[in-house]
Amino acid sequence: QLQLVESGGGLVQPGGSLRLSCVASGFTLAYAMRWFRQAPGKEREGVSCISSSGDTTTYVDSVKGRFTASRDNAKNTVYLQMSSLKPEDTAVYYCAVENGYYCSGSVRYWGQGTQVTVSS
Repeated sequence: QLQLVESGGGLVQPGGSLRLSCVASGFTLAYAMRWFRQAPGKEREGVSCISSSGDTTTYVDSVKGRFTASRDNAKNTVYLQMSSLKPEDTAVYYCAVENGYYCSGSVRYWGQGTQVTVSS
């Protein structure tokens, strides 16, 4: 069974940090991976993407300099390190498998999401 499982979300104060993980089971994470988020009442937003080898990463402007995507292919896992968190980062965060080795925006599999809440 193909599955992506995100974890690491939670409640954090503004300025705090969290590291999200996305573990694949049933298949090898050979392709680029993308992180999305969706806040209540808002459209889903692409946050970051990392190529299959990890040598290329992209970020939406609102998280540049604060979020860092990485991956450990030996562990079949991708990460999203989030620092200097703001209330507007509050959302459900999802990981997804892209349809190629480099980021294109076309995704195939999704995880179930993990809630991140930034509040004092």
